[in-house]
Formats: sequence, C-alpha cells, structure tokens
Amino acid sequence: MKSIIAVLLLVSISFSQEAYKIPFASEGNTVELTIANTSSTTATRVTTEATGTPSWLKFSQRIVAIDQVKPKEEKAVTFTFSLDKLAPVNQQQSLSFVIKSATGESWTKEIKVTVVPPEKFELFQNYPNPFNPTTTICYQLTNDSKVNLKVYNLLGQEVTTLVDGEKLAGYHQEVLNASQFASGMYIYRIIYTNRAGKRASDKKTMVVLK
Repeated sequence: MKSIIAVLLLVSISFSQEAYKIPFASEGNTVELTIANTSSTTATRVTTEATGTPSWLKFSQRIVAIDQVKPKEEKAVTFTFSLDKLAPVNQQQSLSFVIKSATGESWTKEIKVTVVPPEKFELFQNYPNPFNPTTTICYQLTNDSKVNLKVYNLLGQEVTTLVDGEKLAGYHQEVLNASQFASGMYIYRIIYTNRAGKRASDKKTMVVLK
C-alpha cells in the first residue's frame, strides 16, 4: 500500500492543518507540492528541501530544484518516501519543507501526517536463530493491547517472561538473553488482549546453540 499527498503551495501561503494518513511500513508514498508564482516576476533557482525528517521516514530525494517559475505559472515538485516498521502509529507527526528562491526569499510548509496501525496481528520468527546468547523477538499489534510474552521449554515449563503489560499498537522488538539457558529448542508464546476484549495468541520455536 502507498499514500499520495498533494498540496498546493502558494507564495502567499495559506494551508490546511489536515493530517494525512500513511499506511504502516509502506513504500512509494509521495508528497506533491505545487509551487505557484503569484508575483509579476520570474522566480529562478527555486529549491524545495525536506527538513527535520524523523529517522523512521526515508525520502528518496531530500532536495528538488526548479530552474524557473514564470509569473502566474505553477510547477509541481514530488517527494517519494518509505516508512520503517518502527514508525510510531496513531501519533500526529509533522513533515517540513523549506522553499527558497534565488533572491533569498524563503517559505516553510508543514504537512501533518499520521501512520495507521498494522492491518493484522503478527508474531515473527526470532533472529538470529539458532542463537547464543541473545536473540530478538518481534511482533506487531493492530491496537493498544495487554501483552504477555513468555518462553517455555519443550516440557511446557515456563522459563522466562519477556513482556507482561500494556503495549501500544505498532511494531515491537524484545531482546532475549539466554545465557542461563541450556542448549536446545524452546517455544515463545504471545497472548494479547486489546481494549475491546479481543484476545489472540501465537507461538514459534527457537533454538539455543552453545
């Protein structure tokens, strides 16, 4: 999935504060800014730069330049970006774009965006696997939920609890240190209950190799 954001940028700046919704962990999203020269002179060497970008958002190109924009003319600049799965969801964020002309004039546009939660609950295979002594267990939640994540041996005996509490919607990583574990196969199991009372669980196996 991807998202397209189109914004008309006027030299006499006036903008909506609407927050655009961006799909979780998506690629090929675009922001299109239309540069409109409302003056009577040609604007030359107009640059648009994405600034203050959060680490979980990656632009394919941070600066786009236009040689000139004639009076009463409009030209579009397009930024393409992807979202890391670690992006916080359901939280409004700002993307800033600075537009500069060759004469030193500068305008700033902020676009409000919100990353939507994952579409499905999922428990991922730990990595590395086999491992010694640490590994990472990842999972994603569609809603804020009570999460219980435990590790068991093959006899069904609980070995350790990694998580037992509230977690926000989105992608999560937990590090397991198995330095006190014996070599062998183990099972990690997650149970989550969201605020609406929906409950689900999943489990996977992993191998400690010493």
